[in-house]
Amino acid sequence: MFDNLTEKFDTVFKKLRGRGRLSEENIKDALREVRLVLLEADVNFRVVKDFIAAVRDRALGQDVLKSLTPAQQVIKIVREELARLMGEGEANALDLAARPPVPVMLCGLQGAGKTTTCGKLALSLRRQKRNPLLVPADIYRPAAIEQLKTVGRQINVEVFDSQPGQDPVKICEAARAYAELNGFDTLILDTAGRLHIDSELMQELVRIRDSLEPREILFVADAMTGQDAVNVAESFNQVLDISGVILTKLDGDARGGAALSIRAVTGKPIKLVGMGEKLDALEVFHPDRMAQRILGMGDVLSLIEKAQSVVETEDAARMEAQLRKDGFTLETFRDQLQMIKKMGSMEGLLKMIPGAGKAMKQMKGMQPPDQEMKKIEAIINSMTRRERHDHRILNGSRRQRIARGSGTTVQDVNQLIKRFSEAQKMMKKMQKMGPKGLKGMMRGMPF
Repeated sequence: MFDNLTEKFDTVFKKLRGRGRLSEENIKDALREVRLVLLEADVNFRVVKDFIAAVRDRALGQDVLKSLTPAQQVIKIVREELARLMGEGEANALDLAARPPVPVMLCGLQGAGKTTTCGKLALSLRRQKRNPLLVPADIYRPAAIEQLKTVGRQINVEVFDSQPGQDPVKICEAARAYAELNGFDTLILDTAGRLHIDSELMQELVRIRDSLEPREILFVADAMTGQDAVNVAESFNQVLDISGVILTKLDGDARGGAALSIRAVTGKPIKLVGMGEKLDALEVFHPDRMAQRILGMGDVLSLIEKAQSVVETEDAARMEAQLRKDGFTLETFRDQLQMIKKMGSMEGLLKMIPGAGKAMKQMKGMQPPDQEMKKIEAIINSMTRRERHDHRILNGSRRQRIARGSGTTVQDVNQLIKRFSEAQKMMKKMQKMGPKGLKGMMRGMPF
């Protein structure tokens, strides 16, 4: 979503870096461009005005102007103000510290992705050792109840049985009683999507809120709708006093204005973000990390957390034992690729590595990383176990057979073997050098 924004910020900061020492005029020119970048990204004009004023006040201080690296100081200020704009320092974790079952109510417009988000939230909570119950309280949209039941089956989470003709408030009350009797500690209420101007349906939400007193009232906003999502969130907040926001479709190609505006306009934190269609694609929102992503600085902490969430300790130990026993083979390489695939798209992961986003832009025209990984996996899977363990036996006829079996060319197979051989040599060097030698090699690398 933020690719275009990142590119434009990079262009502005390049001009700053090229000037060496900065004057007040240089900084004002740069901030004028930053203002245009944010307005083009569909950020609320009042938010842009306050943001630019805050950056200007700090950037024009003598500490910045007299600094040896004033451009870097200005970039640092922009990053800090972006993080503050999105709610840095606020508690954005869900507050579920209450007597179970704890009700969590999701509300928003129809089509924002509430039902899928309910499933994502249930899966996330179950991984935190909670026992959620999904409650379908949308009796208006055709097949809404069945959709939630389908989602529940996919993630193995129970869905309370409700019927289209029932009163939504009665459904939620019955679900709470059922949860108390059956040991569920969290109720996730999937309410009907509605227009914020529909007063009758908004009052239904008020009745659910008053009856169940949810610990969290989360407004689900479609980030693709841009500034309209902010206006709708403000309307819902006035009626329900929401506790936070879940932004969906943050992996889309919208301009990013909703993510930058919604907290400043509503005063309520963004708690979670949907980063894809899969049911495990829900992340805790970290304003400081998002600011770094927007400015092309990567997000290594989120990358580490993602790896820890998908790679089981037993799998990591098994792979380490296999590496020690057999060395770095095509089979262990394939297993590592499969682990990486569990973490999400390769393109998304690369954007979390500082500087990798720029490198990807420079490689335009080349095959996307995910397609390249599929090709590599197909080639390795077309080999016999013996070939995967010892690539040196791959003669011409074997390579032709592998190319036919994987739907690739002999040239593709040759290229993979060449790259793998180089990686294998590097692995052997690193093993011989040990930790001390490795540190010395890293110090000598140009970054």
